[in-house]
Amino acid sequence: MTTVAETPTGTLLISPVAGHIGAEISNIDLRNELSDEQVAQLQAALYEYKVLFFRNQEIGHAEHIAFSRRFGAVTPSHPYDDDAPTEFPEILAVDSRLYEKRFGVRKFSYTNQWHTDVSALINPPAASLLRAEIAPERGGDTQWTNLAAAYANLPESLKTFLDGLYAEHRFGGKRPIWDADSDYAKKVAKAPLVTEHPVIRVHPVTGERVLFVNPGFTTRIVGLSPRQSDALLELLFAEISAPSYTVRFRWEKGSLAFWDNRATAHLAPSDLDLLEVTRVLYRTTLEGDVPVGVDGQSSRAIAGEKFSGN
Repeated sequence: MTTVAETPTGTLLISPVAGHIGAEISNIDLRNELSDEQVAQLQAALYEYKVLFFRNQEIGHAEHIAFSRRFGAVTPSHPYDDDAPTEFPEILAVDSRLYEKRFGVRKFSYTNQWHTDVSALINPPAASLLRAEIAPERGGDTQWTNLAAAYANLPESLKTFLDGLYAEHRFGGKRPIWDADSDYAKKVAKAPLVTEHPVIRVHPVTGERVLFVNPGFTTRIVGLSPRQSDALLELLFAEISAPSYTVRFRWEKGSLAFWDNRATAHLAPSDLDLLEVTRVLYRTTLEGDVPVGVDGQSSRAIAGEKFSGN
């Protein structure tokens, strides 16, 4: 059911789009400065629905960054990005033309696995905002999954077992997509990002317990044997990718997705990999906090520093 949020600047329409996740926001123009009431309504919707979708937004990099800053400190584009638009270092180009040059293989994202953005950081981004500039006529959809719902529906005995565990998150994961001798591989090897996060994270705003693992970055469960770790992660990865927790979004020029990176994972498209099409999106990220587990203990940095914004 569509929620009508009245503000002094007009009526905001919030329409849920899937069973556990996602809402489309309408009757808003992101070229205009948001009121405090609109910001509060959007923040509340973000925490409830995990990812918000906007259509037909005629904005550029400056407006994208300004909108993002209403919700937190905007970080530089990415820990390893050195080819962001020079006048807008906060903007990450998710550009199929760049990925082939960067990684030595044709890709439409830096990972085609379910992932939470840069979870290898000690303080992964709190949220991400992705805007479409060039979208293919067909294909190229992105999916999101609700990690809080995935945890909530686990058996109680499994929740108890997971509550005290930590998992290693490593940039590149177990099998990086880039060529081993590429410049990107050398860059990552020179400044690796490795963190041990609680498997079950407590969301700092909602208090929800979140199943905080993902196949894009999580490599092992700390303290388990390799066989045990692989078996448990396989089970958990299957759980977070269950279709009942997901939503799928079709990109068009002017579309924008805004998601809670602390409570979701998302999946970039792989249906375009063999097609000669161009897909260009631009992303900003909001500075995150250090995850805290059910036991009150924080994540442990193995390699890499906090990633801060302004």
